[in-house]
Amino acid sequence: MDRPASVAITPAEGRVLAALRRGLSNRAIAAALVLSHRTVECHVSHLLAKSGCRNRTQLLLWTLTER
Repeated sequence: MDRPASVAITPAEGRVLAALRRGLSNRAIAAALVLSHRTVECHVSHLLAKSGCRNRTQLLLWTLTER
């Protein structure tokens, strides 16, 4: 996993990331944040790209070590 030293995330990505930490699925996140499922997928995709993670599990571990 090749991660950047510092990652700037948007407020919307931060809300999605917080929901991911609570173990919610994309559909549950969409319902909780009143977003479309596709919007949540895009935010998760951007978070994966920004963090250099390959999947949600790595992303969650990254949040524990980097945030």
